[in-house]
Amino acid sequence: MELTGPAGNADEAEDAADLFRVIGRQLRLLRERVGFTQRELGDRLGYSEDLIRSVECGRRTPRPELLDAADDLLGAGGLLRAAKEDLERAKTRARVRHPTWFKDYARLEREAVELHDYSSLALPGLLQTEDHARAVFTSRQPLLPDDVVEQRVIARLERQEILTRWPPPLTTFTIEESVLRRPIGGRAVHREQLRRLLETAALRSVELHVMPTERPEHPSLGGPFILLTPKGRHQVGYLEIQNTSKLVTDPEEVRILAARYGSIRGQALNPRESLTLVEKTLGEL
Repeated sequence: MELTGPAGNADEAEDAADLFRVIGRQLRLLRERVGFTQRELGDRLGYSEDLIRSVECGRRTPRPELLDAADDLLGAGGLLRAAKEDLERAKTRARVRHPTWFKDYARLEREAVELHDYSSLALPGLLQTEDHARAVFTSRQPLLPDDVVEQRVIARLERQEILTRWPPPLTTFTIEESVLRRPIGGRAVHREQLRRLLETAALRSVELHVMPTERPEHPSLGGPFILLTPKGRHQVGYLEIQNTSKLVTDPEEVRILAARYGSIRGQALNPRESLTLVEKTLGEL
């Protein structure tokens, strides 16, 4: 798998990583100067503690609006705001690459105006915290090298920007209760993951549905899938298993997946009931 491309691309990727780390250190120093914790800064800016921590460590690139808001809140005098142009150029030159089998879907996902995800085995990548994602990639068999794990984590976090951009895609997630209860990474990581689910589900553009394990019937036991509508194009389906993937473009096959998703979502808990179940699960940890 090619992660960096030719030598020139690798150098650009390293230069971009250095810039992200510098911006992260600046944010941390400004935060500490005014006495905020990472959670307090995140609460005031409307972002999670996990995201603030990732930005400060240089593992996640900050969105321009975060830099604007942090510059004003922390009294940076334009220091953070001035980095936006360099940041965007660095992201363009050194965009994180995905595994070959995932590239086509990742490209379409960036263009999505509507996305519906049914997950029966694992939490969707768009919902995972950094620590949860790292636990997933660290435990994968055969083992991945440490640098590849970090590349995969960064790529997964970068994908999540579609949920907070403007305008965001209309998004629904329907997950099995068994996935909700699986403590990937241990109890502490799982607690933070459940908090992230609650935060993400609070977004106006996102609906979260949970399919209870106790349901005596199930409209689809054929595995997870995604329905995706890129801007200006027809809806497509996406299937993935054992590091192989398939984009479904045949209209009839897409129609069947859409009908199947409607049945699953209809039998799952509604958003309010789903959030109550997430909160209950969090309280049991």
